[in-house]
Amino acid sequence: MKNRITWFFVASSFVASNAMAKDAVQTLETVEVIATLPTKTNALTTPVTVLSEDELRLKVGHSIGETLKNELGITSQSFGPGVGTPVIRGQSGPRVRVLNNGIGGNDASAISPDHASSVEPLLAERIEVLRGPATLLYGSGAIGGVVNVIDNRIPEKLPEKLLGGALEQRFDSVSNETATTMKAEGGKDHIAYHIDGFFRDRGNVDIGGNAIDINAARQVDPTLPDVLQNSKGFINNSSSDAISGSAGLSLIGDPGFAGISINRLENNYGIAPDGTGGEITRIDLKQSKYDFKSELKNPFAFAESLRMKLGYTDYQHTEVPNGVAAAFFTNKTYESRLELTHKPIAGLHGALGFQAIASDFAAIDKETGDHIVPRSLTNSYGVFQVESFNLGAFNNQLGWRVEDTTIAPEGVNNLNYLPVSASASSLWKINDQNSVNLAMTRSQRAPQVQELLANGYHDATRSFEVGNINLHEETSYNLDLGYKFNANGFRAELDLFHNWANDYIYQQRNGVFVTEDGDVCPAHTPCSPVVESRQANATFMGYESKLIFPLMENHYGLVDLTLFSDYTRGQFVNGGDVPRMPPLRFGFQLDHNKGDWNSNLRLTRGEAQDHPGNFDTATAGYVQLNLSTQYLIKQIKDVDVLVFAKANNLLDENIRNSTSYLRNFAPEPGRGGEIGVRVNY
Repeated sequence: MKNRITWFFVASSFVASNAMAKDAVQTLETVEVIATLPTKTNALTTPVTVLSEDELRLKVGHSIGETLKNELGITSQSFGPGVGTPVIRGQSGPRVRVLNNGIGGNDASAISPDHASSVEPLLAERIEVLRGPATLLYGSGAIGGVVNVIDNRIPEKLPEKLLGGALEQRFDSVSNETATTMKAEGGKDHIAYHIDGFFRDRGNVDIGGNAIDINAARQVDPTLPDVLQNSKGFINNSSSDAISGSAGLSLIGDPGFAGISINRLENNYGIAPDGTGGEITRIDLKQSKYDFKSELKNPFAFAESLRMKLGYTDYQHTEVPNGVAAAFFTNKTYESRLELTHKPIAGLHGALGFQAIASDFAAIDKETGDHIVPRSLTNSYGVFQVESFNLGAFNNQLGWRVEDTTIAPEGVNNLNYLPVSASASSLWKINDQNSVNLAMTRSQRAPQVQELLANGYHDATRSFEVGNINLHEETSYNLDLGYKFNANGFRAELDLFHNWANDYIYQQRNGVFVTEDGDVCPAHTPCSPVVESRQANATFMGYESKLIFPLMENHYGLVDLTLFSDYTRGQFVNGGDVPRMPPLRFGFQLDHNKGDWNSNLRLTRGEAQDHPGNFDTATAGYVQLNLSTQYLIKQIKDVDVLVFAKANNLLDENIRNSTSYLRNFAPEPGRGGEIGVRVNY
């Protein structure tokens, strides 16, 4: 049996690799292959964030960005309540790669801020945020970091019982949202299975004031009419509903495993209106995803494991203003990665591999037939290596990555880029209480299709987007210095960073307004701002800090106090501010723990963002007060029941998110309460 399973892994990997290579050659699409860092999370020499188990259940939000927004150095680029992508140290979009089980989501969320991520946090069992050398395993352009959402869709280990799983029900008063999540998994002999799904239905979102900041909106768009339809206490057209289902099956044995999965996601959400009484836009998103994953343990004398991942994603969404299909985005992507983790060689322990991505992307205006972004076939091939080694009290990591990317747009000559990236980091464990880490990274990324070739009106962003075909690779040099202290219940963390970005690619309004056809804007007529892709040298600097110390420990429980703060400042070398940067944040959190009962109270002060960039508006400061609690009821007839509740934005502040394109039209949710129960069996 063991030999048969071994041959199954070898044969399946060989056949799948050849099938992928053949398909990529015939269709001129992109393929990507990567490796998994062998070093354990707590030994990484650069900042890492991990959410799992009960902590994840309490922090899960409507999007990946909302789930992570209270972690140090991370905010959410909200585009109304339906969309929220993560912003790490001021970097977002293509500079933060969102993965699902180690392979790209391959949707369109990195293309534009109005596109929701297809990676759903409701189904996550664990979320990891990586920075430093480890990011080179997953892409050279992840200057901000990598977010990996793990949901065990393809089981890698044989479960202990034939049937297990979880059922979760949530209700959120701020939007009358109901969300139901289910999971069933188990296995027997050499077969393991996984089934999951969720359904979410949400109404319009309540807020703590007016939806539109009229003065700020007119400051950046003087073509707005004198009278605007401005809802109070809620955001019109912010309702949404989503449904998803997945199934996975694995063959597991002593030599390793091989498994497949299928996922279907449908999401319909609205974009906050601009108050002119014109178009009300909905986005209808659909995605089908097929994945294969396998691992061989000890395949060669010098190797610990050989892992392979193959994925195909068929993504599309249609922007529907006033019930008429308009902008249509489609992205069909093959992704593959082969990763070899080797045994220690001359003190080096690490991983190397090959990654390829083949994508077929297009954006079309269905009303006119014009291309917003011409159909483009992209082939990207990358090789990478990350190694760790110890020198006395120093734990070191080195990494490098080279990619070759070719973009073949219809009607335009092929474009080719060769990003080269490298990283080095070291953790000095001074003693059991003190450690210092230093990381240096050189990262390059190729410009994306829409940055190069966009030319047309985009309904959801209500802007006329113009790309720049002369863009070239963006190069970033990052220095990260950190210190950690842990003794007698007292913990301290401080991370300082400085990023020099040469030829930084960004999108910004240029002060010109045109019609949807790109013509000169007539007088006294609402028009659309022109948003250009530009390139300039920029610097980013900032810090993240946290102090945790116990206040009380007795028969009433344990109480910890956390003081935290983070800050990012982005500036162009030749003057001016990088747009959509997060503000200075600081605050405190009180945590109470007594047995199976946990609670916390968190107060965050966000300072005013007075450096919004050209043709953008400043945002006011805010104070956000949240309260959460959860209680675990153990072993009721082999069933664990987790009951949790959250009170969000208790002060009902009307918060304008400085990283949001729609901050003048869609503030953050107001006061609301969320309750839920999760049953694990």
